[in-house]
Amino acid sequence: MLDASMPPSDYTIATLLSRAATRLGVDGRTEAELLLTHALARPRAWLFAHADDPVADGDAEAFERLVQRRERGEPIAQILGHAGFWSLDLRITPDVLIPRPETELLVERALALLPIDRALRVADLGTGSGAIALAIASERPLAKVAAVDASAAALEVAQANVQALNLSARVRCVQGDWFAPLADERFDLIASNPPYVAQDDPHLREGDLRFEPMLALASGNDGLDAIRRIVRAATAHLHAGGWLLLEHGWQQGSAVRAILAESGFEDIVTEHDLEHRERMSRGRVRG
Repeated sequence: MLDASMPPSDYTIATLLSRAATRLGVDGRTEAELLLTHALARPRAWLFAHADDPVADGDAEAFERLVQRRERGEPIAQILGHAGFWSLDLRITPDVLIPRPETELLVERALALLPIDRALRVADLGTGSGAIALAIASERPLAKVAAVDASAAALEVAQANVQALNLSARVRCVQGDWFAPLADERFDLIASNPPYVAQDDPHLREGDLRFEPMLALASGNDGLDAIRRIVRAATAHLHAGGWLLLEHGWQQGSAVRAILAESGFEDIVTEHDLEHRERMSRGRVRG
């Protein structure tokens, strides 16, 4: 709460940031700065140049409301309404997963498999905010990308991001369950960050996950139901030699490799994230 004993003139940039940082704990200073820039509609660098400036009561109260939301555990990206991913700034709402740094590994590996000088077709299944689809499209100007999601609310967010990034000519948002809206279409590469958490995993009731859509997080008793469905249907939607890339849990690598092998994929590889955990697996349809 705002300190009633402090005269309004003592609500300076520096004092507000210091007190909020203490309350927010780990990463508190960074989060406090982000919240204050949002409340004041100022760039972050401005805070440092104006540390001793007083803050109007209304602005201080608006900042306090944001800090209280974060104290209750609401993700910073949802409070701000946007998040960075790859080189993009994406609109974020509670209807979509918050893009995470580990998913950039999926984008990096996809780009390595997609020549920049060829017209290619790509699908992003369970697109959410459109993060994967838009990152790929931003780096491969000749690619056409289908961004698929079963959630109409999620697709509204993705479509808003497509338009904001001026990628409507190359990224189309389609609603449906995995491959259902793609009929007999085939692609050079299919990427997905599907739900892969076991439905009874206690982590779903902790941290940021409490505020994110359950349908985008949990998938059956072992977390692999969605991955099984995607893999089994993918061969019918890939050109010969095409690739399927899947993000998964750090303990699911061996299971995902087995699922890919059972469906006839070749050149199966699991990649490690920056914390050296198995995070993404890929396989190629026989050429």
